[in-house]
Amino acid sequence: MHYESTGDYDVIDFVQDYKLNFNRGNVVKYIARAGKKDDELQDLLKAKDYIEREIQYVRDLRNKEVQDFREPKWFENSTK
Repeated sequence: MHYESTGDYDVIDFVQDYKLNFNRGNVVKYIARAGKKDDELQDLLKAKDYIEREIQYVRDLRNKEVQDFREPKWFENSTK
């Protein structure tokens, strides 16, 4: 089943204008179409899945940045 946008733009235009990555773009897509296709709950659950994936990605990125910021073990051992 196809659904129509209600404005002069499509969700993909919004996603591209805001330069959203795959996960964030899919969150917007599934929220925008929830209730307009066969299974509203399924679309909301898909949006939830993509936001959880993005949250984990940001957490992993943040943890990597913190880890990269710490001095390497070889430096700590050479100063003792």
